[in-house]
Formats: sequence, structure tokens, C-alpha cells
Amino acid sequence: MIEECLVVEFTVTGDDCPLAEASRETSIHVDCQPPQLRYDGNALLRFSAGVPPSFDDVESDPLAEFLDADDRIRYLHVSTTDDRRNYRCLSKHPCIVHELTNAGFMAESLRYRDGGATFTGAVVGHDVLRGVLEAAGEAVGVTLSRVHPLGSEDEDAVARTWDVTPAQERALRTALEMDYFGVPRQATASEVADELAISKSAFLERVHRAERTLFSQLFE
Repeated sequence: MIEECLVVEFTVTGDDCPLAEASRETSIHVDCQPPQLRYDGNALLRFSAGVPPSFDDVESDPLAEFLDADDRIRYLHVSTTDDRRNYRCLSKHPCIVHELTNAGFMAESLRYRDGGATFTGAVVGHDVLRGVLEAAGEAVGVTLSRVHPLGSEDEDAVARTWDVTPAQERALRTALEMDYFGVPRQATASEVADELAISKSAFLERVHRAERTLFSQLFE
């Protein structure tokens, strides 16, 4: 049994997949779950985006409008929950992440910002990591930005520096990555809690306690 699991993060530029192009053309941040590749080569996508205040109905949604006009997208469905819009569709253009997945990369989240993307996931063992890096090297615009053992000291470095707990640090980091602190907010507390696999109340408590600790050190 291989005991070491590595957390890996890739940055992607120049991707021509529908979600990358949509984020570039609409300036809307898109958070996507790992796509499901079908036997026919098409991919099932499930993703979400913050709803700007000026777009109060689906008909005025620029992201949905852009994707609906893309010939590579089929069966687009849009629903709204709180201040976030949820999308499901079939893409006839598989994402670069599938090339990494075939080499052993286990994607956990894909985030698209202004045409670029961040893929976060894990690999089991250095041999698999080597194969994933080789696949990344053959893909245009894919760069390794971060790698560390799951649960390593690197993961808790911020916690030690600012005297917050590791759980609080992970809550803050995830909230920041999902643009929970953005104006307008791009993710709800419930969505960040789901990403962390905890309850909404637990997430809010961790954030509030971490904020109190950080502010106490900043303004002491």
C-alpha cells in the first residue's frame, strides 16, 4: 500500500475549452466540479457562478447566453440557489484535465477566471506524480504551481504564523479561493461549507473565530 498522497495544483493558460472561453468573454468566475467523461468522448459538466446584481433572471445571464450559443455545448440547464447560479450541460470538447486524469491526477476542483484556470486535486505516490507531470508537460499552457503531501507542515504554515487553527486556516483558504469574500460575493457560506465537507454553522464559526484572532493581532 502506498501511504503518501500528494496535493497538486496546476495553472492553465490558453485553454480553448468552453468554460475557459466563457469566463474570459463574460468576466464571470466559474467553479466547476470534476467533469465526467463519457465513452463517446463527450463530457458532462456541473459548475456554478455568482449572480451579479444586474442579472436577476436567467434570460439576462451572460454566461448562459454565451454557452448556449457555443456549438460545443448541449442540453444546458440553469437553476438559481440563493445568490448563486448552477449549470449542468454536456460538452463536446473535453477539457485538458482529462489528459491529467488519464495519467493519475484525481481532480477535486476546477476554477476558471478570465480565461485561465486552476486545477486542484491529488495524486498517490511520486511515480504517479511523475506521470502526471509528463502529461502536463505535453499539454500546452499547463504549469505545476504547487505540490505538497496531504496534511503536511506546508499546509499548516499560515496557521502557525497567525496563530489560527489548521481547520480555521483551511476554512479561510477555501473561502478565499471560492471568492466568498469578494464584492459581490461569488460563493455562499453553504457552498464553501460543502467544499469543506462541514456544516454551514461550523464554517461560519471557524471563519468568525479566525477573523477575531487575525484582527486582534493586526490591531493590537
